[in-house]
Amino acid sequence: MCLSSPPSTPSGRPCSAVSAAPLASRSSPQAWARPPLPPAIVAADLGAETPEGFRSVDELGFGSSRLAVDSARTARFAEALAAAGLPGASGPVLTVSTVTGSSATAEALAARVPGAAAEAMEGFGVATAAAQYGLPVMEVRAISNAVGPRDRAAWRIPEALKALEAASTLFLEVL
Repeated sequence: MCLSSPPSTPSGRPCSAVSAAPLASRSSPQAWARPPLPPAIVAADLGAETPEGFRSVDELGFGSSRLAVDSARTARFAEALAAAGLPGASGPVLTVSTVTGSSATAEALAARVPGAAAEAMEGFGVATAAAQYGLPVMEVRAISNAVGPRDRAAWRIPEALKALEAASTLFLEVL
């Protein structure tokens, strides 16, 4: 991919930061009520399967599966959320290419990345694009379902969208 000019807003102003703010699946029990504010975005399945098990791109020597977020903006956002009665949960948000649908995969991911708060599909791509432009990135998620066996009856998409809307109103305070 060739990235030759910095991105701009619809009004033509240059971007100063990038945020990823879609829905996610929770990895930790406290995440239902607390939007994850990760210190890092982790490509949890970027690597290779070997006879000995999964090996990350880090272990293979082909790059890094972790990208840091803008810690200052994330801290300010966490403070704004807490002041609004919406405290965030800390822990990496895992980027996966296939949504986890079994207990075995959920357990494998939890062992691979201890302390993960949630999983989603877009964060690492957003962070990689931001890094190409030298832009800081942050990620916040609203939780719609649990990581593991798919149970559509337990999905909380309307509630997650309301939580995301409430959190998003605070973005301008920290960007």
